[in-house]
Amino acid sequence: MVIAPLVESPLVDDDFDDGWDMSARLVEGRWVERTPRRAVVEPQARREAEFLPWLAPQLPLPVPVPVITSEDPLVLRHAYLPGRPCPGTSAAHGREIGEFLRALHSMDPDSAVAHGLADAEAAYAADQAIRDRMAVDVLPRLPDHLRRAGEDLLARMTRRPAAPCPVHGDLGLDHIRVTGDEVTGVIDWGDSRVGDPALDLSATTYGSGPGFAAAVVAAYVPDRTLVDRALDWHLLGPWHEVLFGLDTDQEEFVVSGLQGTVTRLDRWGDAG
Repeated sequence: MVIAPLVESPLVDDDFDDGWDMSARLVEGRWVERTPRRAVVEPQARREAEFLPWLAPQLPLPVPVPVITSEDPLVLRHAYLPGRPCPGTSAAHGREIGEFLRALHSMDPDSAVAHGLADAEAAYAADQAIRDRMAVDVLPRLPDHLRRAGEDLLARMTRRPAAPCPVHGDLGLDHIRVTGDEVTGVIDWGDSRVGDPALDLSATTYGSGPGFAAAVVAAYVPDRTLVDRALDWHLLGPWHEVLFGLDTDQEEFVVSGLQGTVTRLDRWGDAG
């Protein structure tokens, strides 16, 4: 079992990162405790506690190894992974992430499901339900000149991945921890499932600097189809922010999500 060393953290509770689905706090400078914000999140939190202990020893980078320490409320605890959010500029970091993703995506999907990960059919159905919502709640909010590009994007994303595999599912740079030239952990596995490998390549290639992105691609060696699909996931990213803002009645997320959607479609919308 791979567990990060118990080190004193420079963080304090006031500046410790929180999430949309799980609240998190640092305990004694060495433990992270996470609690679902909503009851609907609890099943995935339980899957993390089952899946990640099996996954961790098979990966080249540290990941959280949570245990359930309380049932009411549900609390997961794991050792704090030291480091800061990845800036996405270092080729050394990009190479490590590319190798990490190759290892993760090479794992047997059936074994992952047997250890708690959501299967490909359930994951696709959940993703498609979200895209159906986007067609109703986000697409009409787009400027007229981008409406067709948005429609085409949603249509492309209905295609099932050719080879679903275990994926992180939310691999933004803020979920990659680094210290110096070393990647010290990959955190926040709440969206992990058997799904589209292109999803994990989206932010790591299109949301990072050129040196980092090139190193990810060189280490992973994706084919052209996977690269194109990664771009579509990147284009769709801010749409989730809009839905989050609508669901939580936080207009600032609706506004920022729409701004991000417009920026990305204006830049890359014709590439699909």
